[in-house]
Amino acid sequence: MSEERFSIQTVVIGAGVVGLAIGRQLALTGREVLVLEAASRFGEGISSRNSEVIHAGIYYPHGSLKAHCCVRGRELLYDYCDSRKVGHRKCGKWIIATNLAQTDRLSGIQAQAAGNGVELQLRDGRDITRQLSAINARAGLWSPETGIIDSHGLMLSLLGELEDAGGQLVLNSPVLAAESDGGKHTLTLGGSQRVKLEASEVINAAGLGAPKLARQWLGLPDAARPKQWLARGVYFSYSGKHPFNTLIYPLPEPGGLGVHLTLDLANQARFGPDVEWIPEEDYTVNPDRVHAFADGIRQWWPGLDADRLQPAYAGIRPKLTGPDGDFFDFRIDGPAQHGLPGLVNLFGIESPGLTSCLAIAEEVKLLLDEKSRI
Repeated sequence: MSEERFSIQTVVIGAGVVGLAIGRQLALTGREVLVLEAASRFGEGISSRNSEVIHAGIYYPHGSLKAHCCVRGRELLYDYCDSRKVGHRKCGKWIIATNLAQTDRLSGIQAQAAGNGVELQLRDGRDITRQLSAINARAGLWSPETGIIDSHGLMLSLLGELEDAGGQLVLNSPVLAAESDGGKHTLTLGGSQRVKLEASEVINAAGLGAPKLARQWLGLPDAARPKQWLARGVYFSYSGKHPFNTLIYPLPEPGGLGVHLTLDLANQARFGPDVEWIPEEDYTVNPDRVHAFADGIRQWWPGLDADRLQPAYAGIRPKLTGPDGDFFDFRIDGPAQHGLPGLVNLFGIESPGLTSCLAIAEEVKLLLDEKSRI
């Protein structure tokens, strides 16, 4: 089979919400941008298998990339959705404590959030039940800045602006091999025909596939090839009416934020995700997990009708630590980390990646602009 060769200024690998946000950001600077996607449609990985929540920036250590990108990204995202008519709603959320031991943890969460510039309101159980009579709560924190978003609508908007600025999305184009040498990056693409693509800037925003691609990237130092763990979270939808118009979260648990109630823009309820560590990508939803879901939900919503819970979908979080690991930050690795000008690798972009997408795009642009000034 013959092999075609092309060159371009900037390539973004991965057309999820983060890859599209980066592609748009860079195209708006006048760069010649190509966004590559292995699948036949954009946004079918992590970006379409999450809670569609705009997070406030509560849980992340002060000074971390997650804290900065979440708070900055949330501000950018609300402005973006307002100006581009992307469906969203700032509905707020409750973080609920159902017993005395949990109540003692609320002040720590409130202080953590305040360190990130996020104000939460501490309320006692009586205040909460006056607003949400169906809820069992000893106390709770109210987050007025939390919201929900149409993630597909957001990606469509980002793609439209990428293309309006002269960028291009190419589907069915998996990156089979990559090599960096002498300030140039060469990608071997699969698909209907083998292609060699040379670029001066490459951003690896391949989501779950980013570490795998880095492991086979010639010229990349071993220290720049992180190990990844996979944590599956399943969701159950709730059929029919319910008494909620805001999000309800229990206290965080290891690996996630607990099985929580989220809403879509039609006010349909869904519960999840839970946390299940898995050895490889597998999006199976085991219907038997409904029993654990129901037990957890009834702790704060005694009136749950478990017969109305239906298996919905599963998502996978790309973790940079395993089940026993502590907090890990987003990794946005530029030349300072790996020594290769023009290359940026994104690792561990789990929640709050959707909220952070526009801020992550800003960070990537800064790294590439710094390279251009050297």
